[in-house]
Amino acid sequence: MLKRSTWDELSPKWPKAYWDDWLRLKENHKGRQFVRPEVCRTYNFGEHGSSLGQFFSQYLEPIKLNDVKVEWNAMDLGYLTEGNYTKYFSGLVRQARPIQGPDLVLKAQNIKGDVRIRYKDQAEFERIAGEFGIFEEWKDGVPRTAYKGIVVFRIQTTRRVFLVGPDSVIQLGIRKS
Repeated sequence: MLKRSTWDELSPKWPKAYWDDWLRLKENHKGRQFVRPEVCRTYNFGEHGSSLGQFFSQYLEPIKLNDVKVEWNAMDLGYLTEGNYTKYFSGLVRQARPIQGPDLVLKAQNIKGDVRIRYKDQAEFERIAGEFGIFEEWKDGVPRTAYKGIVVFRIQTTRRVFLVGPDSVIQLGIRKS
């Protein structure tokens, strides 16, 4: 969510390719962050649109629309404020087991719990993302959907994989392992 005044400021200059991304956690102007739901609450019903079907069959078509009713009014969402969320998120990343080296997909699948994988630059991120079959695209110098340089996705439904960028170590106080 964002304030109307923020939307009024950003919407006229928002690139057409970003319209589907406005809910993603993405660094933007003036250091602001935008919260995106982990479970998709949008639906792409065809391959025609701003991306001209470029990524539809590989990344968008398999996305399952959320079918679980959520009582948002009954939930404490205080952890989503900037200071609270950064602490919450960095705690999740620090608790994840670090893995490295070859066969990252196999290692991640065989570890119980969340894992974190460090990448040193865009080329290494793209290589790792390709191994896992996730979106490899960068926008404005960061991976798409990254929060503080970290991309999160799930394997085998419950376990998270954190792809951790070089600046994330400093920003979130994550050990270099």
